[in-house]
Amino acid sequence: MTAAARIAVLGGGISGVVAAWQLARLGVENVTLYESSDRLGGTVDTVRIGGFIVEGGPDGWVSEKLWARELAVELGLGDKLVGSLDAQRVTYIVQDGKLVAMPDGMRMMVPTDVDALRGSSLFSADAIAAYEAEIGRAGALRAAAPERDESVADFVQRHFGEEVLTKIGGPLLSGVFGGDVAKLSVRAVMPRFVEIERQSGSLVAALSGASAKLSGSVFTSLAGGLGSLVEKLVEGIPAGWVRFSTVVSSIKRDGARWRVTSLGDGAADRKEYFDHVAVALPAPVARALVRPISARMAELLTLETSSAVLAALGFDEEFELPRGFGFLVPEGEGSGLLAGTFVDQKFPGRAPAGCRLLRGFFGGELGVQLAAKGDAVIAARALSELRSLLGPIPAPIFSVVRRWPRSLPQYAVGHLERMAELDGLVKALPGLWLLGNAYRGVGLPDLVRDARAAARAIAFGIAAADGEGETGASWKGLTPR
Repeated sequence: MTAAARIAVLGGGISGVVAAWQLARLGVENVTLYESSDRLGGTVDTVRIGGFIVEGGPDGWVSEKLWARELAVELGLGDKLVGSLDAQRVTYIVQDGKLVAMPDGMRMMVPTDVDALRGSSLFSADAIAAYEAEIGRAGALRAAAPERDESVADFVQRHFGEEVLTKIGGPLLSGVFGGDVAKLSVRAVMPRFVEIERQSGSLVAALSGASAKLSGSVFTSLAGGLGSLVEKLVEGIPAGWVRFSTVVSSIKRDGARWRVTSLGDGAADRKEYFDHVAVALPAPVARALVRPISARMAELLTLETSSAVLAALGFDEEFELPRGFGFLVPEGEGSGLLAGTFVDQKFPGRAPAGCRLLRGFFGGELGVQLAAKGDAVIAARALSELRSLLGPIPAPIFSVVRRWPRSLPQYAVGHLERMAELDGLVKALPGLWLLGNAYRGVGLPDLVRDARAAARAIAFGIAAADGEGETGASWKGLTPR
């Protein structure tokens, strides 16, 4: 592989770290990884305190998406994979200030067993009737399936009505994307349901009995926390590649190469030239970098983003909690929280025996306000909100607070069409790559998949340029695979 080929990876979040690790694994030698902070991993941030495993960001991934699991196995972490404790998997919805369990067998807002709805107090008789009637409307729903994208709100309302949207659809999607279901693209965030509608019409009929067919845990994590994944990845990245506390201020096409201008450690602007630049930065930062290159690219990267504030609370006594994984809070319930997780009941080994670990999540306008407050204020507010929903809770022995400003991009209606256009513009700029959660998925497996694919395409392209074989690279930017 030619020594002249140089690659810049901008951003040391999970996408950038996976890309750098994959490049190293493939024998690429001249890579520079720019990171504006003093650590790698981005929102993947595990804190270990006295036997507690505390996640400051995501706590696992959806098991049916295999890309993160495959990476963990390649890193030698196969024996550290842990599944969620699904024998006690219950999710609650806050209703009139109280926790009401979602019926068994729900796949998001779709029941796999309509009979289970009748034993639940979550839905009114009208909502249950709407679920039952949806099966008989299969032909009409299939015939009326729109040719163009629509919002999640419109899709759910067409199938089940306003109550289901408000009680389950909104809270579930807000918990993942932090977005407004009236704006979120159903084709981008629920593609499987869209396909079912096209083929079968009825979601309930198509998913009936589906829960019985599932095997294994719904969620997967690592025994030492997701930080273990980052730690193993970093071990495989040459130390000389990483530049911490370095901000990239501009990228520019200069002849056949890319000029990257950066500032770090009090030094003057530093200009360097690269053959490939992988921009693995949050959408607002990426947008600012590409604007001088293409105003249209910047326009397509103008996604609404939401912020999250997280408070994890550790307790040295095992007080009573409802059985299950946690709860979601619909809009209008009066709680400041968007969601809460009973961490020690979701994954094994998250707290020492006889102890508890809870997480509370804030978003929206309150999240913005709290982000400006100190850690103690945020932790106190989380404890107060949890007590109002769960009853008496003792004082925690520690708290971990994290702020993730503008970290969740909203995939608005028409997202896939905009990303296809963006992909075409990226393809016209040799050596430019866009990675991260603004494009083709926000989950850890999606980010792993895209980062590895980009790194392979870069490495195979360099090998082909050196006459070492065919490129084998059919993927650039955002092209679906």
